Amino acid sequence: MNKEEPTVLVVDDDQSIVELLRDFLENDHFRVVTANDALEAWNILQQNTVHCIILDIMMPGQNGFDLCRRIRAESSIPILFLSARSEDVDKIRGLTLGGDDYIVKTASPGEIVARVKAVLRRTGTPPSNKNRVLEYGRIKLDTSTREVFVDQANVSLTPKEYELLRLFLEHPKQVFTYDQLLEKFWEGIGDKHTVRVHLSRLREKIELDSDQQQLMNIWGVGYRFEGV
Repeated sequence: MNKEEPTVLVVDDDQSIVELLRDFLENDHFRVVTANDALEAWNILQQNTVHCIILDIMMPGQNGFDLCRRIRAESSIPILFLSARSEDVDKIRGLTLGGDDYIVKTASPGEIVARVKAVLRRTGTPPSNKNRVLEYGRIKLDTSTREVFVDQANVSLTPKEYELLRLFLEHPKQVFTYDQLLEKFWEGIGDKHTVRVHLSRLREKIELDSDQQQLMNIWGVGYRFEGV
């Protein structure tokens, strides 16, 4: 295979799902590696460059949530949870732990491949001649290095959190609706919970003092960066 093809790690104990996703992903020119449990997946991640993970939640031994938590302690690689359960509580938990998307197994393989492409587009770093530093109050974002600082301390953000913050810093005081944010960062797929969970995580990292809120929730509408 072409060495430039993105590598997707599919983690699921159901071999039929693994093989089906492998066929569809390889047909779209992805390189695919697979694991049947969390331990095998972790070992693969230590030995291979992986660009995206499709991660089942319910597996023998360590579950997908636990593996996600372990990965997020070291990496911001995009993670798409794959689950037979559609309950909001599972979706919110997955996104809160650092997942980039949550897909119910009733989705077609074609839709899953589309979601992989979408998250890779969002988390990619396209070349740009507009590298600059965006600085507002206690927050500084360097677009050339993708580093973020709060009170001069480096803050680790996931790729999506970084892109969300950059959007708000580039457009201070502008209100972005839930629909606008879903369309830009989630290809229009998801709901208000998706946006709220990611913005809540971002706010925890950049708003060290609750008296100095920077990302304001405009009730029922969306969010605005105060730029103070």
